[in-house]
Amino acid sequence: MSAGSPRAIDEAITRASSARRLLVALDFDGTLAPLVDEPMEARMLPAARDALARLSAAPDTEVALVSGRTLEHLAEISERTADSRIHLAGSHGAEFWHPGEDAPEEPDDEAELRHRLADRAEEIVGDVDGAWIERKRFGFGLHTRLSDRDAAARAAAAVDELVRSEAPHWRRRTGQDILEFASRHEGKDSAVRRLRERLGSDVVLFAGDDVTDEDALASLRPGDVGIRVGGGETVADHRVADAAELAVLLGRLAEARAGE
Repeated sequence: MSAGSPRAIDEAITRASSARRLLVALDFDGTLAPLVDEPMEARMLPAARDALARLSAAPDTEVALVSGRTLEHLAEISERTADSRIHLAGSHGAEFWHPGEDAPEEPDDEAELRHRLADRAEEIVGDVDGAWIERKRFGFGLHTRLSDRDAAARAAAAVDELVRSEAPHWRRRTGQDILEFASRHEGKDSAVRRLRERLGSDVVLFAGDDVTDEDALASLRPGDVGIRVGGGETVADHRVADAAELAVLLGRLAEARAGE
């Protein structure tokens, strides 16, 4: 299930392994961890966790998780430890944590509006089976993974109208069974750009499985490596079937990067 041939993705991994300074930036849900019904129960596949540990210890190699999750939630589900060497970019790049640093406080000028709209959204979907609102650092998301299609569509339309009328300047994103709104307009493309600049990386490998990951994939430069995980339209040059297949590739990259 590849975009391009198996040989092409092998060549891409080889190219990434020979980078002077490599950044491996990865979405979390559906990319390193299988999608689950309870979002806070998501955890990396063991093979992915092992590969990231080896990559982050390799010379001139940086690893980052780039997610729509809040920084707090991303730290929890990635099981970050105090001595972690993996960078975190949460809220689609509006929040960052770097190894050895405290997370800076990001300005939040629309907290009152956010709380009011999230309250209203919860009222709207309160009687929709399987739908629920996730409050985020700079907005909120409507989850409909456990709803039937018609109910999900009705809930999304109602919440859409709420935000359109009350906060038309907010950024709207769609993903797999989620509709998300945020007062901040950063995206995964800007997150990868900031990480590249901060870390001085000359090659970036980015992998993701959802619509929001396409911003980052589209922003990659010649010589970078973009990988789509699973199905769906993509600008990526390469595709793998699932998180397990990506973990295998990351393991191979870790071996090559460490000179094993």
